[in-house]
Amino acid sequence: MKQHIIHIEWRGPYSLKKLAKLTNERKDYGVYQIYGGHPVYGADVLLYIGKADKQTFGKRISQEGWDWNRDAKEVKIYVGRLAGEHTPLPDDWSKEIDLAEKLLIYAHDPASNSKSIASIPDEALQDIHLLNWGNHRDLMTEVSGARWTSKYDDMPTYDVYGVHKK
Repeated sequence: MKQHIIHIEWRGPYSLKKLAKLTNERKDYGVYQIYGGHPVYGADVLLYIGKADKQTFGKRISQEGWDWNRDAKEVKIYVGRLAGEHTPLPDDWSKEIDLAEKLLIYAHDPASNSKSIASIPDEALQDIHLLNWGNHRDLMTEVSGARWTSKYDDMPTYDVYGVHKK
């Protein structure tokens, strides 16, 4: 498969109250990150990466109960809208949102995404390359499926330069 590049333009932070206004049916879709308090990892840490697909950011995130976080007044949300030369067809847009969410979870291991990580199909992510733009907060600027999947686990010709195997 040819490498597939997905650009994500990040905005935020939004409070839970301000996020509720992101309900534009034409543009408020993509991936998001939630930061807040965690009993083990502390305050203002990456808790969750999710997706708003077929529902706007405002609608999707309001369903998740983040107002019950122990530090709910300090919860910060960053929304990532996919970007490119043109808006793809709805099914293609949806697939890109899904792949972006999965690769971001795979690479960043947020505290509250433990269930999702085990269900990620490794092969689907191997040729995905994400470029994070704007206010991507604690996410890596670039995330490559070639690095964060098993794509190169069994490279038969892998050898450290200058060190010859016998």
